[in-house]
Amino acid sequence: MTPSPSPRPLPPAAPSADGIVVLRADGVGLVLDTGGGTLPRVLHWGADPGPLDPADAVALRLALRPQAIGFSTDEAVEVSVLPEQSAGWLGTPGLIGHRAGGTDFSTAFRTRSIDVESGTAEGEGGGTVTVRAGDPVAELDLELTVELTPQGVVRQRAVLTNTARSPFTLEALHLVLPVPAEAVELLDFTGHHLRERGPQRTAFTHGLRTRENRTGRTGYDSVHLLAAGTAGFGNRSGEIHAIHTAWSGNHRTFAERTFHSISLLGSGELLLSGEGILEPGGSYTTPWRFASYGIGLDEVSDRLHRWMRARPHHPSRPRPVVVNTWEAVYFDHDLDRLTALADAAAGIGAERFVLDDGWFGGRRDDRRALGDWYVSEEVWPDGLGPLIDHVTGLGMEFGLWVEPEMVNEDSDLARAHPDWIMSTAGRLPGPARHQQVLDLTRPEAFDHILGRLDALLTDHPIAYLKWDHNRDLVEAGRPPTGRAGTHAQTLAVYRLMDEVRRRHPDLEIESCSSGGGRVDLGILERADRVWTSDCIDALERQGIQRWTNALIPLELMGTHVGAELCHTTDRRHPLDFRAGTALFGHFGVEWDLTAASPAERERLAEWVALFKENRDLLHTGTAVHADLPDPAFRLHGVVARDGSRALYSLVALASSEQYPPGPVRLPGLDPAVRYRVRPQPPGDVPDGNAARWGKPLPWWTPEGVVLSGRTLERVGVRAPVLFPERLVLLRADRVGDGES
Repeated sequence: MTPSPSPRPLPPAAPSADGIVVLRADGVGLVLDTGGGTLPRVLHWGADPGPLDPADAVALRLALRPQAIGFSTDEAVEVSVLPEQSAGWLGTPGLIGHRAGGTDFSTAFRTRSIDVESGTAEGEGGGTVTVRAGDPVAELDLELTVELTPQGVVRQRAVLTNTARSPFTLEALHLVLPVPAEAVELLDFTGHHLRERGPQRTAFTHGLRTRENRTGRTGYDSVHLLAAGTAGFGNRSGEIHAIHTAWSGNHRTFAERTFHSISLLGSGELLLSGEGILEPGGSYTTPWRFASYGIGLDEVSDRLHRWMRARPHHPSRPRPVVVNTWEAVYFDHDLDRLTALADAAAGIGAERFVLDDGWFGGRRDDRRALGDWYVSEEVWPDGLGPLIDHVTGLGMEFGLWVEPEMVNEDSDLARAHPDWIMSTAGRLPGPARHQQVLDLTRPEAFDHILGRLDALLTDHPIAYLKWDHNRDLVEAGRPPTGRAGTHAQTLAVYRLMDEVRRRHPDLEIESCSSGGGRVDLGILERADRVWTSDCIDALERQGIQRWTNALIPLELMGTHVGAELCHTTDRRHPLDFRAGTALFGHFGVEWDLTAASPAERERLAEWVALFKENRDLLHTGTAVHADLPDPAFRLHGVVARDGSRALYSLVALASSEQYPPGPVRLPGLDPAVRYRVRPQPPGDVPDGNAARWGKPLPWWTPEGVVLSGRTLERVGVRAPVLFPERLVLLRADRVGDGES
């Protein structure tokens, strides 16, 4: 295990002589106490405390130092970013491990060097602190990196190295951040296939609340974000501290509160037995851990969104409108049928056409041929060229579905190389989705899959891969020893994606994992979007997309318009509700458009045009969510960074107790600016009984109403009567000089 490359260095600065480091960025302050020779302690993480001169910093450390009460130690118990029992901490250890026989189970790291790189001497604009420490008795070295980005996001990582002549067994390495006593409520997420990322709240009480994932991928029920906040915190209110682990394998996330008046949020990789054995000279690098602070969930999310958008490799060109073939044809691949579908896709304005599962080997269903990455001669006797030529001739890009990490037992690959399947104790795991996991830690298996992907991308003008991952890693051993391999498999997948992208730098990749089973900032270092869920029922997607957006920006979320009858829920929705839901994301269509009526295709084309007109706003602006008192309604939208315009969606999730409904407030606008608010076609049809009776909402006209941003956020506008499972769009445009 070796560390990843270090982050890009910033201009050098020096820590204060007393060891206190003050980093400030975008309204966030991070104050570290690196003095005393021990690992750094966080004196403050939260709202920017303002400039602190050396005397102020020393005074703050004195003001916050806890009183010693004895029992575990006669000294005050102060917890570092990697908590140690040697400091008197008897909560969850930062490092859990030992040498054979149980020695060196407890560490006492001493700092050897501290490097501070920041924008200014006071750390304004963020910065990075790198601490190198060692424990000469345990014979372990540690490198800690703590960064405050210009967006106010905290990033942490650790590298542990075994300097002894004997192996060290690492069982866990956790990094933590303290949160204030005012954080009394926790928010995290749960879910399952077709209903990913459902929010759940619990009280942040004394003790330990731990969420563990052992699926070998991020997981449908991933904690996603763990947020600790003041009582009743919402989208626009309450002080919140939140963390996320950027890792696509097993992980552990926890919140802990003790009688020492210490409250922590911690996380790290969940290592299976034997995965953390460090041979002499060996190293282990933790995943990056992200933390965001804000007033309201929208601010917490926006910091993460802005950090992602500032990455050099973040998708920068307009996100093309996608048509995916899966729910249109499933495994029924036929050139005439698919060219007709491509014609219909081009007719509604699609820009990318993706051929899903069923194009390779003997793959006529999901029970066979997975792993045989050769174009099927049975279905495609002339190869994929005729379809690709037709698609690109219509002005669309061509994309292809693959699942490189998996294999069917009924496949040429599995028959030729049964030893390439992950297994333990000489037995195969029970099949799931009729498939097994290919051991990509095995060099020859890795090279084979890389070679097949490279050949496909070299031989065909493929702009996009939908990269799927359709089963959990159960008994994921590495033959022939059967040693646990989830950690190594996750890194191998990262290497595979990285190498494919290196060889084909213009390629885009979507991370799909039975829908939304692999959504994290680790995979998104390699992928250009995630498939949010296999469920494209618009009602379910309202929740799934909202909470996916809590972590990642809209342009990275695959959001598609399905057929009127949803095949995963058997629920029917009108086209405007389906399209208006898909609008807020990376817009696409997964529907047999050849079976749609001319009127449906014409209406869908209007929604495609609206997306194209507004995708710069949707994919660069600030995502906002109102805190509405009526649970039957949801209001969300995007506000331009310069405050010039906004687009909102008012959604009726169910029947309301209010009839007619009251005003809804429009968040995020510039309070000092006047805006014209009006309905946005084609989402301007208030589909409710009142409209049918010919009694329109008075302000619901093309001229709308002009009010200040302050009034719109504090008072709002009257909502129209809507049937359940309907939506309307509102736009707000800054009023120019002389306009009223």
